[in-house]
Amino acid sequence: MLAAVARHARRVVYVSSSGVDEGAERQTDPINQLHADMERLVEKSGPAWTVLRSDTLASNARGWVEQIRTTHVVRGPGIAATALIHERDIAAVAVRVLTDDGHEHEGATHVLTGPEVLSRADQVRVIGGAIGRTTRFEEVPVRVARERMLADGRPPALVEALLASAENRPASHLITTTVEEITGAPARTFRSWAQEHADDFREDRRPPSP
Repeated sequence: MLAAVARHARRVVYVSSSGVDEGAERQTDPINQLHADMERLVEKSGPAWTVLRSDTLASNARGWVEQIRTTHVVRGPGIAATALIHERDIAAVAVRVLTDDGHEHEGATHVLTGPEVLSRADQVRVIGGAIGRTTRFEEVPVRVARERMLADGRPPALVEALLASAENRPASHLITTTVEEITGAPARTFRSWAQEHADDFREDRRPPSP
């Protein structure tokens, strides 16, 4: 698929992970390993390329919609705090890189983060503030999280990759200004993301269908 794209593209932008360790022969996290492998393929694909190593997407919080709607409690494995980034900021950077008339971004790797480091508990509280409810995060053992995720019907390979990330991700206080430097606008906060998506997390108050 990448080869087909490369035959017709002048520029390729790949959205990778800020967790990729350039100096490591193998990544400790299977998801980061996938991104590292893709980065190497993109670099060899032919067209001018740029890699955007993104921190955790704010939109990942949508996976908590059902729990917050029904119980106002999010239960899951603890994951190290991170500077979540709004997906619209990643898109804005990608547009600038793809439409830039110069060569400033060719062969560059940009690390994109949001403006503040937040834990999962912080994120859940922020969502609660956006919907006007008290919400909280309850950490559960990885074993319990695995059972619940498999019961929800998630593919076993995906479950193991996500849990490996939860166990292996180191704490990071990295915050970059790359979004603002490239787009001219500061990176959006997670609070702004939560306010934009507040209705997704509110209880469904519509009357049941007859």
